[in-house]
Amino acid sequence: MRERMQRFMMGRYGNDKMNQVLSVVSLVLVLAGIFLRVNILYTLGLVLLVYVYFRTFSKNIPKRYAENQAFLQQYYRLTGWFAGKKRSLERNKGYRIYKCPGCSQKVRVPKGKGKISIHCPKCGNDFIKRS
Repeated sequence: MRERMQRFMMGRYGNDKMNQVLSVVSLVLVLAGIFLRVNILYTLGLVLLVYVYFRTFSKNIPKRYAENQAFLQQYYRLTGWFAGKKRSLERNKGYRIYKCPGCSQKVRVPKGKGKISIHCPKCGNDFIKRS
């Protein structure tokens, strides 16, 4: 049976990251359509699932590859943005971030020091904030 499937898939595109994401999205839409009783979500989920199978069994490999590359650019841009935000939150855990009223430069000061005078390193402006 495994050999048959391998022979059948020869010359076909197969699975990629775009298909994996579309499969998860279609599953979520189908389940939301069932539990919320919204037919449009259910139908949209099924249409996405059909599209996933179309991409998997497609013989137009260069076109599917190009679609996946375009998807991956957007996917990694989005996941990279979220990863950057997560790193920023972890890095600034014990600090407060203020904007200088003179030049809008971000200035990082330690938390829990009370009312302090903050000196902007860019423009030299001094301003008072609560840390």
